Order: sequence, then C-alpha cells, then structure tokens
Amino acid sequence: MKLIVGLGNPGKEYKNTRHNVGFDVVDEYLKKHNQNVNKSKFEGMYSELIINGEKVIFLEPQKYMNLSGEVVRKYVDYFKINIEDILVIQDDLDQELGKIKLKQNSSSGGHNGIKNIEMHLGTKNYKRLKIGISNNKKIDTKDYVLGKLSQKEKKALEPVLEKAANAALESISHPFQELMSKYNTKIKN
Repeated sequence: MKLIVGLGNPGKEYKNTRHNVGFDVVDEYLKKHNQNVNKSKFEGMYSELIINGEKVIFLEPQKYMNLSGEVVRKYVDYFKINIEDILVIQDDLDQELGKIKLKQNSSSGGHNGIKNIEMHLGTKNYKRLKIGISNNKKIDTKDYVLGKLSQKEKKALEPVLEKAANAALESISHPFQELMSKYNTKIKN
C-alpha cells in the first residue's frame, strides 16, 4: 500500500494559495480519473485507488499545514503503511516557480508541514516531491506562501501540476532513484 500526501491548508480561504500546491497536485491526478478526495478519516480527506495492482491512498490533511504530521501518522498507523511507501507533495520557496524536485531523506528546509511530519514519523527518510513557488523577499514569508497565486502564476503552474501528478504516479511502481534522475535534471540555457 502506498500513501501520497498533498500538503496544504484546509478551507476556501486557502484555495489557490502558493502553500496549497500539494493539494493541487493530488486534485489534478484524481480529476484525470474522475475521482476526488471524497472520504474522511482522522482529520484528513482521502481517496483510495488501485493503480497497477497496488492500493494507493491520496491524502489531503485537513489540519493546518504545521500540524500535517499528526494526520499522516494516523494514516500510517491505521493502514500499516511503510515509511518507504510515503510520498509527500509540498511547496518549495527555494525553487523557482514551476520547477519540481524529487528528494528523499533531506532536511525540512524550514517548511513547517515537513518539520511536523518528520516529528510525528520520527524520520525524514520518506519521499518528497517539491514544487517550486519562488520567493519574494519583499513580502513576509508567511504572507507570501498564504498569498493567492496570480493568473500568470496559475497559468505557469498548469503544466507543472500535470508533470508532478505524473511523477507521483510513477513513484508507485518505479525506482525512486530513477525518477530523481528523470525529473531533477537541470535545464540548460
């Protein structure tokens, strides 16, 4: 069994914010399969699919970002999911808008949702898919990540959400090192 976690904040006021791109990737994937996160358990909304013969849970924690780990831990315990079978999709201030990066066993980079997951899982050795949201040093970080995406940013992210959804799908049945080589390539100028 696999667990794909999209990070974000619950509530309409956080829809289309930079911090919610994890939710957006999960929604993008499920939408392609006429699904959505339609079940509720342990303060999370989720959907279960069978992909390539493997049961996969797509989870959107419904606690605020900095408490995501509490929800993830409950799903891991209840569904008996191995740490190596978890993929967390997050926003990343340190990446340019639209860049994706796959990582495993890396630091939180100051991301409060990731810090909380690490605390509740007792490890950082799970897989992550980071979506670049850039950074605007002129705006307070909290205000920036909770700020709404502009039309230009939304347009720029459309193909990225699809690419990230494909990477998440491939993570179910492909070696993660192989995917890191595929998706983490540097763009040559």
